[in-house]
Amino acid sequence: MALFHTREKFLPFCRPTIQEDEISEVLDCLKSGWITTGPKTARLEEEFHAWSGGQEAIAVNSATAGLHLAIITLDLAPDDEIITTPVTWPSTVNNIEICGCRTVFADVDRDTLQISPGEIEARITGRTRAVIPVHFAGAPCDLDPIRKICQRHNLSLIEDAAHAVGTRYRNRLIGSNSEVAVFSFHPIKNMTTGEGGMILCGDSERAQRMRMLRFHGISRDAWRRYAKGGVPQYEVIEPGYKYNMLDIEAAMGIHQFRKLPAFNQRRRELAENYRALLADVPEVMPLEPPDYDHEHAWHLFVVRIDTDRLDITRDEFMLKLQEKNVGTGLHFPAVHLQSYYRKKYGFSRGMYPNAEWNSDRLFSLPLYPLLSEDDQAYVVNAMKDIIRHCRPKGKTS
Repeated sequence: MALFHTREKFLPFCRPTIQEDEISEVLDCLKSGWITTGPKTARLEEEFHAWSGGQEAIAVNSATAGLHLAIITLDLAPDDEIITTPVTWPSTVNNIEICGCRTVFADVDRDTLQISPGEIEARITGRTRAVIPVHFAGAPCDLDPIRKICQRHNLSLIEDAAHAVGTRYRNRLIGSNSEVAVFSFHPIKNMTTGEGGMILCGDSERAQRMRMLRFHGISRDAWRRYAKGGVPQYEVIEPGYKYNMLDIEAAMGIHQFRKLPAFNQRRRELAENYRALLADVPEVMPLEPPDYDHEHAWHLFVVRIDTDRLDITRDEFMLKLQEKNVGTGLHFPAVHLQSYYRKKYGFSRGMYPNAEWNSDRLFSLPLYPLLSEDDQAYVVNAMKDIIRHCRPKGKTS
């Protein structure tokens, strides 16, 4: 058996693909003297509008901000309920709480981690007002049955599409026919603006309100007030927020967006290679892709460690990979077991078994266009080496 040799240079979990055209566009923005919300942000919004087939596009400074605006514009009453998944980044759920609503969780499919439509229906009460599914890891949740549930119960459907820019569900781009869908451009996402996000909305009146709320609730943003021909007068329509995207961010995003098809194609190739490399490693279980028609954007490559086969926890396994100079991610510990939600709602283990089973075992492998097949081979060989040295359960040393 060949001896494993640890690489000298750390392999990061993620690295954005920033090239000369992004750098040139940012320099152009800096030289122009206009770096806050302005013409480049408008240009990125126009490109998303066209790409989505005519949806209203509202650029914001984060997907978290976008989700907040989507919920706020529902004008919900205190203690109205919103159903979402326990397997998500906390901002999905935090926004529900910040808006004064009550969080209700629906369990996920154990193999795909997509929210279960049957679980959604089972959690609906007379106080339910909205559903926020998460298109997890770049795969779409099963939107058709979820939409039917929402229509039957007169519920709003807000799609957390932070992982899903370029994802398709039954041959339609996520966001192209949505009530609201919110994308993230954080540095680890499939395209980046440094930070930032985009809302796609099918209702022009609601979209206009979100545009106004993203910038203090005033009638005109800085570009329209201070550019040539503008008048620096404004009117507060309702109290708003500071959620606008900057031109210096949009400058990067314009070129990232144009490269998105190539980025996502490379991610698909790398994901297929990981699956092939892991085919003979039963202790490492990749997520299964959904069985309905879809196109995966492969934001994340999530695996689960079979802790029944190994004398090691998931956290210990991740630390050992770090010792071998491999970065990993944790997407995500179950939100209902976080202290705030346990204390407020009395959540405990056993309430959402599929989410909990995965929460104890999952982590994400490096996946980004700059990753090489040699890097992937190293990652998988590092995992195999850890597995070889982990005492199987029930065996004595």
